[in-house]
Amino acid sequence: MAYVARDDRPADKAARYAEVEAEILAVLDGEPNLTARMATVSSMLADAFEHFFWTGFYVVDPDKADELVVGPYQGTLGCLRIAFGRGVCGAAAATRATQIVEDVHAFPGHIACDSRSESEIVVPVLNASGALIAVFDVDATVKAAFDAEDRTALERLMSRVFAAD
Repeated sequence: MAYVARDDRPADKAARYAEVEAEILAVLDGEPNLTARMATVSSMLADAFEHFFWTGFYVVDPDKADELVVGPYQGTLGCLRIAFGRGVCGAAAATRATQIVEDVHAFPGHIACDSRSESEIVVPVLNASGALIAVFDVDATVKAAFDAEDRTALERLMSRVFAAD
């Protein structure tokens, strides 16, 4: 899917990512609270890209180190809990590798939190010590909505927002 600009936003996807990253970092400057940081990232990215249908975090449960629990997000109802290794989010958590899925219906073990989801990108979120604290999940209602450009931009953003000292 080609990136479509809204309003006065850049028509180039990489330029839009750079612009929204700068905006997010400016808003979060000096904010130490993890929930506030996640909520802001979810909100601003959901608004930045028209094809982002569900945008948010699944956080590592402090009481169950191998399970994710829904965190701040924008969109329809999300799954409440996801075990490591289950679905796209669980695969990203278990492998600590970004998952890009062009067709979620063809992904083994996909969890259909919302049947309108067609493609997905999930980025592991690490803290400054390198520990997994969450995964960042974006769903789209069209197939093949995400590519290497999304991966690079979202991985960079997660690192700058959550792994910075």
